Amino acid sequence: MKILAIETSCDDTGIAILDASNTGDFNVLSNVISSQIEIHKQYGGVFPAMAKREHQRNLVPVLIQALKEAELLKTQNPKPKSQPNSKSQTIKNILEREPELLKKIVPFFKKYQKPDIDFIAVTNGPGLEPCLWVGVNLARVLSYFWNVPIIATNHVESHILINLLPISVIPGLTRNPETLDSRFRGNDNRVKFPAIALVVSGGHTQIILVKDIGDYQILGETRDDAAGECFDKAAKILGLDYPGGPVISKLVEKIYGCPTSVNLPRPMINTKDYDFSFSGLKTAILYHHQKQKKTIQKNKQYIADMCAEIQQAIIDVLIKKTIQAAKDYNAKTIILGGGVSANHELKTQLLIKLHDELPKTEFLFPEIDHSTDNGLMTAITGYFHRDKRIDWKDLNADANLRIGE
Repeated sequence: MKILAIETSCDDTGIAILDASNTGDFNVLSNVISSQIEIHKQYGGVFPAMAKREHQRNLVPVLIQALKEAELLKTQNPKPKSQPNSKSQTIKNILEREPELLKKIVPFFKKYQKPDIDFIAVTNGPGLEPCLWVGVNLARVLSYFWNVPIIATNHVESHILINLLPISVIPGLTRNPETLDSRFRGNDNRVKFPAIALVVSGGHTQIILVKDIGDYQILGETRDDAAGECFDKAAKILGLDYPGGPVISKLVEKIYGCPTSVNLPRPMINTKDYDFSFSGLKTAILYHHQKQKKTIQKNKQYIADMCAEIQQAIIDVLIKKTIQAAKDYNAKTIILGGGVSANHELKTQLLIKLHDELPKTEFLFPEIDHSTDNGLMTAITGYFHRDKRIDWKDLNADANLRIGE
């Protein structure tokens, strides 16, 4: 079966096409992503209204590219069976709030045939509501015009299930490789349950008990800022570029192993729960930086030391809470997902901790290209929920959608 998947929960416009068998063998036909990072840099974060506008502009070109890469893009016959004109009013109604998308989709329908797909999967939450609606409305109009069923998917669940694709060892891992590399297992499309998932990104920081695919329980989550958001705000305080996580990580890689002159708090690291709080860390970073500017001239070494301590403070809290949850729930697998899962030190240190304290627990994490938001993770989730189809008229965006509820 072929699944066309749409992802617009934040600032990445993603469309993928996945060919999946009934036995769970996946063949990725395309996975196209249009990033908006350069647009949002000037704001130090995602500006929802602008992100919505860019999704409207990007979705049809990304759709065309995804279909082309999957070899499913075919021009219309001289006399196509279904003309947009006969359905134009419904198309206009669906895309009433997406004028830029409407301008592009009508010529698309006129020029290209219905592709050979079986389902349309789309992220309908959680995320930024203006952004979600653009992807949802594209899915609705494609479903209506092509008469293809829709599968609504949960964005957080997708960050978990992307781990069912093949994984690899951490690039550049040098510390104890003879004992650590073997812990990264290849993909056999099976996960040992129960599992503990740590989903950590700019919008989410959650520890989730995964009893089975589709059966989840949130054990803990951030009470304020997400970890990725803390990275971004910390970088802004230090005068660094957006997004903060990758920028901070690159600076730290240059000084790894060197002692720093900075000591920052580890909020909630010793609480008897699985919750997080990073707003206090952000405040500590701000005060420390303000004091630094008053005492001595800001220099590159100070910035590097701050980045190292910021990253380590976040990693320490994430790992301790995750390991504790894995112990408390006898987890057979730990799953890492979300944009921050691309962080090299987080993966390496979590693996070392597992090696020392939970040597029999498997560790799954996505390829770096699959850590950030993308259509492929939506497609995989759609595959596992292919029996939960929804009529295009009933599909809505839900910015506050919760996994397991």
